[in-house]
Order: sequence, then C-alpha cells, then structure tokens
Amino acid sequence: MNTLDKGAHADRPGRPSNRRGTAPTTFSSLVGLRTSLRRAWTPTETILYALGVGAGQRDPAAELHLTTENSTGHPQRVLPTFASVLAADPPPLGELTAIRHAEEALTLFRPLPPAGQVHTTAAVTGLHDQGSGALVEQVSRLHDPAGTVLGTVRRAMFVIGAGGFGGRRARPALWHPPADPPEHRIVTTIRPDQALFYRLSGDRNPLHSDPAVAGRAGLPRPILHGLCTFGFAGRLLLPLVGDDPTRVRHVRARFNAPLHPGDTLTVHAWRRPYGVVFRATDGTGRVVLDRGVLAVAAR
Repeated sequence: MNTLDKGAHADRPGRPSNRRGTAPTTFSSLVGLRTSLRRAWTPTETILYALGVGAGQRDPAAELHLTTENSTGHPQRVLPTFASVLAADPPPLGELTAIRHAEEALTLFRPLPPAGQVHTTAAVTGLHDQGSGALVEQVSRLHDPAGTVLGTVRRAMFVIGAGGFGGRRARPALWHPPADPPEHRIVTTIRPDQALFYRLSGDRNPLHSDPAVAGRAGLPRPILHGLCTFGFAGRLLLPLVGDDPTRVRHVRARFNAPLHPGDTLTVHAWRRPYGVVFRATDGTGRVVLDRGVLAVAAR
C-alpha cells in the first residue's frame, strides 16, 4: 500500500514491559496518546486487499468488481473492511509475540473509493485490566482531503501477561446471542499461503509468516492475521445483504481464537432488519470470531 507516513507524528513513550503488574507505570501513559498520519492508495492496493481476503479464489469471474479495475459491466468497488488498513497502527505495546488483536469495529459514513487518500487521526482511549493481560483501546478517524470524516475504526489490542495491576475491566459491547440456529452457513477453505498475500496490505508482523517467531509465541505454526479473518467474513457476508459493498456502514467482531492458513472457515449468520449478526468457526468448530455485526444503509 502507498503510505504517506513521513508526516506521521506522535508523542510516544518508551516500550512497555509485558510483565504482570507493570502496566500502571507504562501503559497508563499511553492513554490519550494521539497519532496523525496520511495514507494514499490506488486501485492496485484495494485489489490486493481483496485478493488478500480471498476474493476470486472460488470463481475468478465471480467478484470482478473487487478484483479488477477494468472489467466490462463491473465497476470497481472497495471492500468496507479495507478501512481497517487505513487506521493507525497501535502504539508500541511490547514484544509482538505477546500481543493479540482483540476486537475491531469500523463505521463508514460513505463508501471508500478505489483510489484516494485520507488523513488519519488516532487516539488511545482506554486501558483495562483483564486479569491475564491488558486491553488497550484505540480509535482512528479517517478524514478525506476536504476534512470530512469518512469513517472511524475502533480497535482493541490484548497484551498477554500485562494484567493484574488493579485497573477496571472492559465493559463488553451490547450483544444478544441468537437463540435459534443460524439461517446461513458459508464455508470456505483458507489457502495455505493466504497470510503471505494478506501481509502485502501492510501488516508484516512475522507472527503470521515466520515459524520461528510463532514458536516463540507458543504457537505450532504461523497464524492468519485476525484482520484477514475479519475481512474474509465481511466479504462472504455481502451476498446476504444485497452484494453491494457500498451499502455497508458498520462491521464489528471480537477475535476469540486464531485461525491457521490451510484451515476451514465457516461463517454462521442470522438476518436482522439492519443486516446480519454472525460468528465464525474453524475446521474443529472452535469460535474464531464472535459478537459479529454487519449493518447496511437502508435502501
């Protein structure tokens, strides 16, 4: 992705320790930290993102509006979850092997164009003691060149072993789990090399590509980026809401467990007047995404 990050700036404290009980003297100084940066993209970057979350794999001709910029009768559209790529990176939180993506929630006020630029402003808005770790919350706002806010991205990162400092636990988002069986089950197989495609959209964390780093994190092999799983789910749900990415206004989910490249992803969905609620499981039935919501604008 083309990034104009030379103008990025932030008052960044030192790297925090991720030993239990050290959060008050380090992580607490992150609250209120503000970051400002500019990002630009072309149709190539939005197509690369779509390929990174599985577009066109089952049928190369089925999603040409996402995977090409010059197909007859298929004007290019941008997946709404591309907004996550435009958000600010989290502040330094310690060793990468101890950090996990916990939640993501994006809201779009208008569709993202195939090419464009944004001025992203971000702030760390919360720090919570979850017992086994610390939860750090950050909000990014995406502004177009005229200064209009295109959308927001709310993100929570979990730092393993940094809890126990006596802070407040995070309040879970309002969620009513469906009592009835899912109305739709969408199954797809994740390519063994999917993480290598997705990392080209900007997240080069070696936890997703380097077996040695994954081993140091206690994992048997590299895991798929949580935001890649998030993007897969958002894309697979589009046919249930009219198959028009420009109508999507909100997508959110909690990351429950990692998904491995080569595994099966099943998205379980329930229709609602505003869109769908969903969760996703791996090939063993373990929940990898939970508390999912995809909402669309009224016609």
